[in-house]
Amino acid sequence: MVADTPDVSTARTTQLGLTILAALLSIGAYVLVTLGTTGKTPPGVGGFVAAVATTYLLAHLVVVRFAPGADPIFLPGAAVLAGLGYAVIYGINPDLAATQFGWLMLGLVLFALTLILIRDHRSLDAYTYTIGLAGIILLLLPIAPGLGRTINGARLWIRLGPLNFQPAEVGKVLIVIFLASYLGARKELLALATRRIGPFRFPEPKYFGPLLVAWGLSLAILFLEKDLGSSLLFFGIFVVMLWTATARATYLALGMVMFVAGALIGYAAFGHVQSRVEVWLHALDPKLVQDEGFQLAQSEFALATGGLSGTGLGKGHPELISPGPGHEFAATDFIFAVVGEELGLFGSSAVLLLYVLLVGRGFRTAMRREDAFGKLLAAGLSTALAFQTFIIVGGVTRLIPLTGITLPFVSYGGSSLVANFVLLALLVRVSSAEGPRHAPRRVGR
Repeated sequence: MVADTPDVSTARTTQLGLTILAALLSIGAYVLVTLGTTGKTPPGVGGFVAAVATTYLLAHLVVVRFAPGADPIFLPGAAVLAGLGYAVIYGINPDLAATQFGWLMLGLVLFALTLILIRDHRSLDAYTYTIGLAGIILLLLPIAPGLGRTINGARLWIRLGPLNFQPAEVGKVLIVIFLASYLGARKELLALATRRIGPFRFPEPKYFGPLLVAWGLSLAILFLEKDLGSSLLFFGIFVVMLWTATARATYLALGMVMFVAGALIGYAAFGHVQSRVEVWLHALDPKLVQDEGFQLAQSEFALATGGLSGTGLGKGHPELISPGPGHEFAATDFIFAVVGEELGLFGSSAVLLLYVLLVGRGFRTAMRREDAFGKLLAAGLSTALAFQTFIIVGGVTRLIPLTGITLPFVSYGGSSLVANFVLLALLVRVSSAEGPRHAPRRVGR
């Protein structure tokens, strides 16, 4: 344990106050959605209040006990997003919300277990290749015969009994841990710039190997799983972490070129990628509105309907975005459009600012760490959160082509919610004041 210094005491008090506020906002959003959809106070509101208040308070106590001095924003910020997501999903489909609530409880349990079991983030640095291999297996697991399932043209899911699971959600966390360890050990070699081409200096060509491997793996995800979103997310995380480790803009520029090349290959090879680009460019074309572009067009109409202040929680029409049984697409890929309709520009901007706050605090944590592994781990986890948010929000608002990635903590989906709470726990661990900030001697792998 770390002594109760003024900084630790202040962080503890701040987190407690914000966690209570997050619980109140979550409960308030649920009640407002129920009033908006049924006109009555939910009959089981007492049990909901007790469950939310108890689990959030216990999560707070775990942070206080096992990660003293941790950044006080992470847990309350994620709690607000998860509470809002549950409320919006309840307004879309109460059955989906019941499942989501169970996943939320499991996510908070795994959040606590991660902090209890991993007392020092640097202990993960001893398992570089084991973690990396596990991450790659999870990323490619959906292509295994008999396990993988293809939904909406992308092979992202595996079935485990009655459950459908997206292993890439856990895989992204393991890949970030692996990259933090690998790049932290080799950053000096990768940063060497001994070749000159005109006014520019470049590292030795052999050091571009990791970049080529990451590019190849992202193309494998694109070609074998037909998943443009995960391919973009994984490669973007790697390039940013490589740039963070070496401070070489060469890697950043080359990564952008390779991404464009990979995107062009994917566009030329897959009809569903071409279809998504066509919908992105011409979503409101009368020919597309009645077919492939229907949901994207409806999401734009929903955002426009919300105006500045929104229609109110529970007062939107998510069934117009996803008219099929259960309205699942409104709760997953297009949930930001539902938020925009019901909370308006002000509310949706507040949600985005909350993501900016979480990501900003993550990078602040990275800057404060003196050990290379902790610095890269916090930067990589924050980049994953930022990229995932940008990809889904950019797709719904037609800034980029729409992909099948979920909005962290908000969208319906157990694998995403659980994986992001584990990601959050690792950020909390790195930001904790527990243990010295200087890097220990590296152990064997």
